[in-house]
Amino acid sequence: MATDHAALLEILQSADQGHIYHFYERLSAPQRQSLDAQVAAIDWTLVSELIKTVVHKPAPFVLPPDVQPAPYFANKPADGSLRDQYSMARQRGQTLLREGKIAAFVVAGGQGTRLGWSGPKGTFPATPVKHKSLFQCFVEHLKALEARFHTTIPFYVMTSSVNHHATVEFFKQNQFFSMPENHIMFFSQDMLPAVGLDGKVLLESPESMALSPNGHGGSLLALHKSGALTDMRHRGITQISYFQVDNPIVRCIDPLFIGLHDMQDADMSSKMLPKEFGKEKLGNFCLVDGKVTVIEYSDLPDDLSEQRLPDGQLRFRAGSIALHAIRRSFVEQLNAHGFALPYHRAEKKVPYIDLATGEKIEPQKTNAVKMETFVFDALPLAGKSIIYETDRLDEFAPIKQAQGVDSPASSCDVTTRRNAQWISAAGVKVPIKPDGSPHAVIEISASFALTREDVVDNYTKIPPIAPGDRVYLE
Repeated sequence: MATDHAALLEILQSADQGHIYHFYERLSAPQRQSLDAQVAAIDWTLVSELIKTVVHKPAPFVLPPDVQPAPYFANKPADGSLRDQYSMARQRGQTLLREGKIAAFVVAGGQGTRLGWSGPKGTFPATPVKHKSLFQCFVEHLKALEARFHTTIPFYVMTSSVNHHATVEFFKQNQFFSMPENHIMFFSQDMLPAVGLDGKVLLESPESMALSPNGHGGSLLALHKSGALTDMRHRGITQISYFQVDNPIVRCIDPLFIGLHDMQDADMSSKMLPKEFGKEKLGNFCLVDGKVTVIEYSDLPDDLSEQRLPDGQLRFRAGSIALHAIRRSFVEQLNAHGFALPYHRAEKKVPYIDLATGEKIEPQKTNAVKMETFVFDALPLAGKSIIYETDRLDEFAPIKQAQGVDSPASSCDVTTRRNAQWISAAGVKVPIKPDGSPHAVIEISASFALTREDVVDNYTKIPPIAPGDRVYLE
């Protein structure tokens, strides 16, 4: 990789992007070094190819001729043979945990900007009573699993150049939430420049390109480039539990799910939620040419997305929530001969510096293309892939925007409703409002319970709950 300025300038000129150094002579020495480092970190051969294809000649989405709903394992088995299979799968997942064969992997490259939060999204205070950060929720879940199964679970945290330093510092300031430091590995995903509709890379400032992460599919490339896969191999890891940073009640590792995945010899498997309505903003799990494939909600025609079965259920009801079990050897395979996932076009409004005036321009309409990869594009490349239905209330309380659906408020509401349901199932009375919602705010630490069954086992430790109480169980 070229590192000196003259060599980098030559590379940019060959890629027809020499304008990136337009303000170079005006920059201070540290600013020049920073811009040179940015340029050196980019694969300009890849960028040039993507500009030819994704920017200038994007391939339109074409619905495959034969799209079928993907089959899935139901959340709760309906007959005795399936119950036996699920019991065996849970035991298999627990055995993999005890043997130290499973790693946890969180994709955490984003900032909390949409939430009005200035730091990495994983540092956002997410729980209803103690306001624990998302990262703390995950570490406590993993520590509870380690204690239960007398094992070690390495935790891989993928950041981006935007938030890497702040993420590592946050963990240091919190003493890694009592997880041994050598059990956590931090690494960044690649960044790609935003490109104007004319094919020219945009500058965010005189000393910086407008950069963004290469999509959540880039996590599978980052595992390879960072050495995380090598580290996993040395630790004896065979399975990776993949999740994204925005869900405080996610099961970081679900023994039943990962056991089903392993017993079926699957390369990459997924959890799904039954869609509440046809155009709910979840990707659709489909079968295309016999392969599990995700088709975006916006790409599935209305006549298919609204299609119903005789019992009234949606025919295409399996929605993707970006929870996966992935065999380590499959990620190695995806990177064996160059990264295998395709890049997609995302049209955005990207602020940029006008080269003629040096002024910052805030565009009023789409002016740029970001190039992204999607992790679910690995599914059709898998030799085998299964889907398991999870419970929306038990495991899905995402925080994606400041208000409304998938906001901090809605996430805390789901968390409290789930916890109230668990407590009620254990025989402890929870006060209820006239609208049927809990008349208390309830938070349950992973050290107290990982599942509904754990609450039943610990019900004697639950104090009486009065209307309006804020209850924390640990």
